[in-house]
Amino acid sequence: MMLVRSASAPAPGRLENEDHVFRYGDLVGVLDGATVPDGFDTGCVHGPGWYVRRLAARLGLAAADRPAAALTGNLAAAILAVRADHGGACDLDHPGTPSATVCLLRHGADHVDYLVLCDSPLVLDLGARVQVISDERLRTAMADLRQKAELARVGGEPDPATRFRRAVALQREQMNRTHGYWVAAANPDAAYHAVAGSLPLHGPERVRRAALLTDGASVAVEQFGLFDWRGLLDLLSEAGPGELIRRVRLVEAGDGQRRSGFKRHDDATAVLCEFED
Repeated sequence: MMLVRSASAPAPGRLENEDHVFRYGDLVGVLDGATVPDGFDTGCVHGPGWYVRRLAARLGLAAADRPAAALTGNLAAAILAVRADHGGACDLDHPGTPSATVCLLRHGADHVDYLVLCDSPLVLDLGARVQVISDERLRTAMADLRQKAELARVGGEPDPATRFRRAVALQREQMNRTHGYWVAAANPDAAYHAVAGSLPLHGPERVRRAALLTDGASVAVEQFGLFDWRGLLDLLSEAGPGELIRRVRLVEAGDGQRRSGFKRHDDATAVLCEFED
């Protein structure tokens, strides 16, 4: 049996939550829509909030139609279906088309299947050790962009706003490219570049607990260092996912640590799945 608890909250001062958490039977998922910086075009009449809700619904339909199919195939089918949902009103080849990270976990009879695409990690309690399933390609791409931006600054580029716009344009150019990073958007091929696999639910290294996180929640470990990954799992088990988000907000408000990129705060989502042996 899989027990699931979740919490999700928009960034302070924002009305819309561009994260989305869902459960369809044995399938649990977390999506993180890519926020569009002010003043940037997307070629689309829809926003990231619409995209994550549609993608979640299409993943649910794919899971119902093909419950035993590979998660990569179901994600590809869902992306293709959402492409049709745009209705021909959008330029889906635009580099800023709405996109989202994906973290999926599916409970089977004696195993769990997982899929991670872009920077929404999956944290697994395997008893003696904790395993983090992550997709590092966006992090690598962003590090390259920061290096290029620093070189531009040293070279005498005078306007920070110009550097920022150039960095966003460069990031968009690397989206869903072989030497860039992969994310759910309008190209179903991205699904086949996800980090995917299966782990047992029985035996000494069985999965006991799993946390699905957007980067607005994983910063508790990755940026703020509030605890390690096992400590994060323990907090989720003992106090619930909402407490994790509360602690992240306290750090953000308390000492003004800034997140990487153009946002100080982000939407935050955490899901805890617990499995009985």
